Amino acid sequence: MSWLKKNKVMVPIDFSEQSFAALAVAREMVEAANQLHVFHVLPMLHPTDPAVVWNTVTDESREQKVEAALQEKLTSAGYASAQINVVIGNPDREIINYAKANDIDLIVMPAHEERGLSFLFGSITEYIVRHAPCSVLVVR
Repeated sequence: MSWLKKNKVMVPIDFSEQSFAALAVAREMVEAANQLHVFHVLPMLHPTDPAVVWNTVTDESREQKVEAALQEKLTSAGYASAQINVVIGNPDREIINYAKANDIDLIVMPAHEERGLSFLFGSITEYIVRHAPCSVLVVR
């Protein structure tokens, strides 16, 4: 086993090109492809959101749709054996909680860029670097 290879590697995915680039880096760093943990956090719906008011969408259906989309994307990219996990909540806290609960050895995520959702993801990256229970690799 190389000192660079890790047993469990987690990649938080926000469906940006940068997060999928981080996935490619993570695949090179994990011992076994089935120990690659792909993680997505859905935001909580606001109680006044029309989907909530009209009861047209549930948290379970949102999770299932995102999981199916991730599975399709990962399979087409050659990562079919990766573990997919979708949760609802605060991205920074959920990433830390998952890493702790699953004894993750390394988190690989993109560096922040100050525009759009990438700016938000950047602040999350900074939080993860400061609070993660394991090493964090930030890729550009």
